[in-house]
Parts: sequence; structure tokens; C-alpha cells
Amino acid sequence: QVQLVESGGGLVQAGGSLTISCAASGPTSNGYVLGWFRQAPGKEREFVAAIAWIGIGTWTTDSVKGRFTISRDSAKNTVSLQMSSLKPEDTAVYYCALNTRGVYVSDHAWYDYWGQGTQVTVSS
Repeated sequence: QVQLVESGGGLVQAGGSLTISCAASGPTSNGYVLGWFRQAPGKEREFVAAIAWIGIGTWTTDSVKGRFTISRDSAKNTVSLQMSSLKPEDTAVYYCALNTRGVYVSDHAWYDYWGQGTQVTVSS
């Protein structure tokens, strides 16, 4: 059973930076894809970025391209999301999720394992 635990959320001013991380434990495979999603109050869960578990092949949604970077630390078995030039509309609970079918998709239904989420709040 794979377990995902997010960390690093918090409060940051608009224009600031924050890095959140996702630690994975349990059986994993280089064929997996790990994604970051976010959900703001009253809104649907939204895809943010994804990376192959092997650490190559990244994909970010247009709304965060150039501001967010997803990366993998194989030594620590973590995936991080570096966020810069943050905007109040980036405020949400951020979730990491694992896709065991190795498909780069933005549909959260394709992701099999989920973390508990970490709150990111951007003040104006």
C-alpha cells in the first residue's frame, strides 16, 4: 500500500515563494506518475503538475507555467512543487497523488493514491 504525505504548506504574501513536498512510502515503480492537484473552497479539484516517478517528463498546467516547477528527489523519495510569484488565486489545499498506470492525465479519477493535502494560503 502506497502512502503519500504532503508537507510545507503555509501562509505567504502575494509575489512570494513556497515549496511543498510529497513523501512516498510503500511499493513504487519508475513507471508511475505523480501529480499535484489543488482545490479551493467551493471549486473543483484542479490539476497543477505531474512528473514521472523516474524524475523526467514534467507537465504543468498553463495557469502555473513559468511560476511552478515540479521535481523529484530520488534519494529522499519525494516530489516537490516549487511555487513562485504566488497569487491570491493560488490559495487552495494542495494534494499529491499517484497514478500507477503511468499516464500523463489531468483527470483526478486516474490517480489511485492520494495524500491528505496541505494548505497554501496567499495573502494579497
